Amino acid sequence: MTTAMRYADFAAHEAHDVSPAYERLSLAVSRDDEVLALLGMLPPIKRQPNLLFGVVRFLGGPVQDPAAFHRYTVRNWQVIEAEIRTRTTQTNEAGRCAVLLPVLAALPQPLALLEVGASAGLCLYPDRYAYRYGDHVIGCGEPILDCAMTGAAPPTRLPDVVWRSGLDLNPLDVTDPADVEWLEALIWPEHTHRRARLRDAVAVAASEPPSLLRGDLVDDLPALAAQAPAGATLVVFHSSVLYQVPKPRREAFADVVRGLPGHWISNEAPDVLPYDTLPTPPDASSLNVLALDGRPLAWTRSHGQSIAWFARREIPDDQVEQEPHHGLQP
Repeated sequence: MTTAMRYADFAAHEAHDVSPAYERLSLAVSRDDEVLALLGMLPPIKRQPNLLFGVVRFLGGPVQDPAAFHRYTVRNWQVIEAEIRTRTTQTNEAGRCAVLLPVLAALPQPLALLEVGASAGLCLYPDRYAYRYGDHVIGCGEPILDCAMTGAAPPTRLPDVVWRSGLDLNPLDVTDPADVEWLEALIWPEHTHRRARLRDAVAVAASEPPSLLRGDLVDDLPALAAQAPAGATLVVFHSSVLYQVPKPRREAFADVVRGLPGHWISNEAPDVLPYDTLPTPPDASSLNVLALDGRPLAWTRSHGQSIAWFARREIPDDQVEQEPHHGLQP
């Protein structure tokens, strides 16, 4: 896929009906030879729309008007390029906990959570947030994470988390205002609710900052997993992360995580972690596949807005608790 096609695809499948500003901007960039030439000087992984738009917003540039964006980007490319080369899209969307929660709550408790690609670690606190699935509310306080669910009853409890840690090539600090500012810049322009949710989640995490290790998802995962306390179910999880990892490393990661004790929850695009068969997606939106131990379970929206189970799923919590703890072989 060329860079122009990548931006056109982003406009049609990710930004459409989600961010009018980014839809306009992506279409404009897909037809802008001058900006495409500048992007062409970057490594392919650094040409992604979210990274370019986030950097421009972080620097105070315009993203609502494509013409103003073009002028700003061309005139300030040297500064923009430097930021792009040193940063990654580390969108730390706490809302994704809403699609992880049903699986986490059904596993044998208590849990030891290990997030790969943790960013600032906001998804390591699924037990500290409140959730609303239609009329069903679980938990209390802020943020309240809204999620439309079909195909199953919503969870009835929060997980019991006794250990939480994360792994990232460039972990962010929830107590550092500059890192939080970068996280805010990655939120799409119209999404004021997501900015408010980010601030609420940062407040939760900052009250007990997570333990985050700077490291590689293949080379450093086993040693970090070994630190999980005995008696807790280890859960290695990740969400919208592996698209930034070259395919051979994704495959190596899958081999490593399958060899660990505990469970593996993935929430990634179907072309990033492919499966033999998947049902027809509910719409043409860009969707992730939620999977447990390599078994696909549901379609999810990228920010945790919805989850559609593949088949009706009724797993009594007490039944799951009685199931023996097992490894990650699919």
